[in-house]
Amino acid sequence: MIITDKKRLVDIQREFQTKFPYLKLEFYTQPHATGVGSSNKVMLPALSKIGDVRTKHNTGDISINGHLKVKSLEQLFHDQYGLNVQVFRRSGGIWLQTTSTDEWTLTEQNNKGSQARAQADEWVQQ
Repeated sequence: MIITDKKRLVDIQREFQTKFPYLKLEFYTQPHATGVGSSNKVMLPALSKIGDVRTKHNTGDISINGHLKVKSLEQLFHDQYGLNVQVFRRSGGIWLQTTSTDEWTLTEQNNKGSQARAQADEWVQQ
């Protein structure tokens, strides 16, 4: 995933969700503390240009794989690109911030989201 000032946050969100369909990224003006969720009041609009909302203007390629822990991904975005990001996981019909499961890998999070979706679909069919 290439990070440049000209891209929009939504571009990063779409690329990420292509790899992990039961996860999503949201971007914020402020970082969040470990185990604490981010407030919607400081969420950045998805159509924002990356160059307008970050503090470090490095161009680079983030290699995101399923073995990466959520907390490591969030830290990587912050340290290398000055972007404050929070990973969310689908749980049935809602999106949950992964604050209590930041030690899980992206694959574990995505699998949990997939299972929750399947259970919700099964419940609706009954």
